Amino acid sequence: MSSICIKRIVLIVLDSVGIGELPDALDYGDVGSNTLKNIAEELGGLNLPNLESMGLGLIEDIKGLRNNIVPTAFYGKMSERSKGKDSTTGHWELAGVIPDTPFPVFPNGFPQGIIEKFKEATGLDVIGNFPASGTEIIKDLGEEHLNTGKPIVYTSADSVFQIAAHEDIIPLSRLYEICQVTREILNPYGVLRVIARPFIGRPGSFKRTRARKDYSIPPSGDTILDILKEAGLPVIGVGKISDIFAGRGLSQTIPTENNLDGIIRTIEAIKCTKKGLIFTNLIDFDMIWGHRKDVKGYADGLKEFDNSLPEILGLLADGDLLIITADHGCDPTTPGTDHSREYVPLLVFNPSCSEGRDLGVRSTFADVGQTIASAFGVNSLENGRSFLKEVIY
Repeated sequence: MSSICIKRIVLIVLDSVGIGELPDALDYGDVGSNTLKNIAEELGGLNLPNLESMGLGLIEDIKGLRNNIVPTAFYGKMSERSKGKDSTTGHWELAGVIPDTPFPVFPNGFPQGIIEKFKEATGLDVIGNFPASGTEIIKDLGEEHLNTGKPIVYTSADSVFQIAAHEDIIPLSRLYEICQVTREILNPYGVLRVIARPFIGRPGSFKRTRARKDYSIPPSGDTILDILKEAGLPVIGVGKISDIFAGRGLSQTIPTENNLDGIIRTIEAIKCTKKGLIFTNLIDFDMIWGHRKDVKGYADGLKEFDNSLPEILGLLADGDLLIITADHGCDPTTPGTDHSREYVPLLVFNPSCSEGRDLGVRSTFADVGQTIASAFGVNSLENGRSFLKEVIY
């Protein structure tokens, strides 16, 4: 191995930016999903010169991106070993934890026993209690919620208990309190996330706000975040990282308002953090454009991120690594509004290397966490195979 010492790693998750169906996509109803490629096809091509230079077009044939270049970054794609296609399981696997069993889902809504416990603990009856699109269910049940004060409970293809409430009816502080109580109720059932879904507006023009908050169960094992923090290294979570890991393993949390804010906060963190891990999630790809089937908005978001790369790359020096990846897919061109079971892209930039190479198809997202462990010389994770030697020469 090279004598270069890695001091700082920036890990950016483009939430839901998948790059092609996994072999088991049929089991999830996701055959034909390819978030990046299908968006490019629908729009006649993508213009992402910086991601293109890093090698994105070498991972998959994406219209508008060249595939005959010498890349500036190492490139490949990763398969998810965890069952499911949820943000939490995707991030946990990136950090080295692969759950033994899939988390429970509720295609017929939550059992009456859970709803009764919710009513008893909160003093509130509910409306809804079935799988639904978040924007559609507030359109359909929002007026009833305004008239009755009952929160809207719904789920999706993921292991989530979502609670939607108008901010004039149930203020944010009360909604968050209800979600915390619900989290305690659902812990014995293993439900992965409780999500606060506040909205505003009047019938016919309801709009979800950015005050969403996720309440996850803690990871089932030690993640790379836990290991780094225990070793005394800074671990900075930008965006919803703290929510996903139930606050564990972080020395600093930086909340964000949207993708652009997340990019700005990441750049600020790079400028003032000289060692350790900066771990960023850019959620708008998933929450704003993927689930809402906004192909043009999704492409514009990719362009916004691409435009930020020169500044990010310009802040990196010898001893740094930048890793760009995703946690699952959410193809806005296919039927349905749920996540899609896809490979995720892997781009690794080492400013000490003049050109990148093919990292191939990795068998688990956990290769990222294992690589981070190798780079910092801390205890190895239970899962994953490090690619550190492949990106340092």
